[in-house]
Amino acid sequence: MNSRQLIAIAKRAGFWALIGVLMVYAIFPFYYAVITSLKPASQLFRVDYWLNSVDFSNYERVLTQGSFLQAIGNSVLVAVCVVFIALLLGLTAAYALGRVRFRGRNSVLLIVLGVSMFPQVAVLAGLFEVVRVLNIYNSPWALVLSYTIFTLPFTVWVLTTFMRQLPMELEEAAIMDGATPWVTITRVFMPLMWPAMATTGLLAFIAAWNEFLFALTFTLTDSQRTVPVAIALISGGSPHELPWGTIMAASVVVTVPLVVLVMIFQRRIVSGLTAGAVKG
Repeated sequence: MNSRQLIAIAKRAGFWALIGVLMVYAIFPFYYAVITSLKPASQLFRVDYWLNSVDFSNYERVLTQGSFLQAIGNSVLVAVCVVFIALLLGLTAAYALGRVRFRGRNSVLLIVLGVSMFPQVAVLAGLFEVVRVLNIYNSPWALVLSYTIFTLPFTVWVLTTFMRQLPMELEEAAIMDGATPWVTITRVFMPLMWPAMATTGLLAFIAAWNEFLFALTFTLTDSQRTVPVAIALISGGSPHELPWGTIMAASVVVTVPLVVLVMIFQRRIVSGLTAGAVKG
């Protein structure tokens, strides 16, 4: 075995070692949360990396709390509404920015992207005033409004990039057949844009599902809170009595659906995120 082969083997071994380190770094926190959620209360503060026994009492305690189940329902409602509105507005905006030529089109696109650069806390006070004036405080619509503001710029940007790649001949043929712009969007472009729509829709869903600051600020009662706030409010009598097993079980319950969705749509996510990266 010559030196070149040894170098090639060393590079490959180093590459897979780096992949292994990254995998452990990414997966270990979730793995530790899972095994912690399956421990009885008497073993929570023992540092074990393997389960000696399985105890589902933490999950039973979480899933029998009516307020937590209500919070899951609120999160599903808010996230689905945000995805629907973001895709509807994003698709129509992408058609205008990607297919219609008008003065200042690129400037509008840059402004849309620039909106997403503001941190949440920077607009919290102004957005609170908007929510108060609209009289939607402590309701799901306050969260739908605030989440849409932050998910829409990314949605518009990705869909516009994807829209610009579609052949002009498709649109010209639709116009020749007498199709209106709405028919062109829904019947011609939408079937071709599923990868980008799946990507932006899933990312919008994840952002709405995990958001904490707006959910904490714009909701007041248990009946309107979403799961991140519900988990944060799980508490015991003192910091030393926090039900960590219950908190970990709740975290696993709300994380597993996201993992399943990502596994299902992973191919479309990759193809949607790479839209516009390569032109042939």
